[in-house]
Amino acid sequence: MACFTVTAATAIGVAVARHIVKHNEKKQEKMEITTTEVDTLKTSKKLGILEIALFGGSFLLAGEHVLHGEVTFTFPFLTAINEGTDAVKGMLFEMGTVGVGMTLAIVAVWGAALLVRKLLLKRKAKEVKE
Repeated sequence: MACFTVTAATAIGVAVARHIVKHNEKKQEKMEITTTEVDTLKTSKKLGILEIALFGGSFLLAGEHVLHGEVTFTFPFLTAINEGTDAVKGMLFEMGTVGVGMTLAIVAVWGAALLVRKLLLKRKAKEVKE
């Protein structure tokens, strides 16, 4: 019903955080701070990848709900709202289970991908030194 709103809200929060981090990175570049980090992918870029994944997940969940007729393009948009107060409890339950679960799954896959990238870069750096 409305589980996609959890992922969309998280994506908006990540977009705000990415904007702030990118602003701080530009400040650091102006101050000519250099890092000797092996991983050259900036934090703002990493957050950008997460943002895209979250918006994509939200879009897919919303599309699934539209296809099943749970979301309409007329007011009140969510069909469950027409069904009464028990439907609101059902929506909150779905948001708390499916929405949060989907969001956590996306973040977990993103984190795992970054970890694998870091491990591969370390292995490559070790091979270059030998």
